[in-house]
Amino acid sequence: MAKEIERKFLVKGPEWRSLVEDRIRIRQFYLASNTGRSVRLRISDGKRATLTLKFGSRGRERDEFEYQVPLAEAEEMAGFAVGRVIEKTRHHVSHRGRLYEIDVFGGELSGLVIAELETPDDVPASDLPAWIGQEVTDDARYYNASLALSDVPEAVA
Repeated sequence: MAKEIERKFLVKGPEWRSLVEDRIRIRQFYLASNTGRSVRLRISDGKRATLTLKFGSRGRERDEFEYQVPLAEAEEMAGFAVGRVIEKTRHHVSHRGRLYEIDVFGGELSGLVIAELETPDDVPASDLPAWIGQEVTDDARYYNASLALSDVPEAVA
């Protein structure tokens, strides 16, 4: 079991785009989601599928289990998705020795850009990049399960 410790931020401005080191096209969907737990399938670049189980309250730290799934089976399971299928491109950007994963959403969520920082450290605001906006770590509307299963947040609408 791994612990997922992450912070989420809205992104402001395009300055981060010139710093992108890598990008991954992601299509993900939920097979089940309930308070404190979710079952997600993620297909990366149309080549690899991962089943993720998350347990714990929403917020900064949760228990996470990940398993590789045959791509054909993942594609078949998409027919059992609950809510919307999320399409996004994840960009990797390094800043001061930390990796930021910046998700640019498509489809109904177009316009939404969220940066995730996985770290157990308390990173002071002065160490965050200038393009980092409002922190939404504790705002359930910006968690992927909520984005798949609930109304579109006002940052998009």
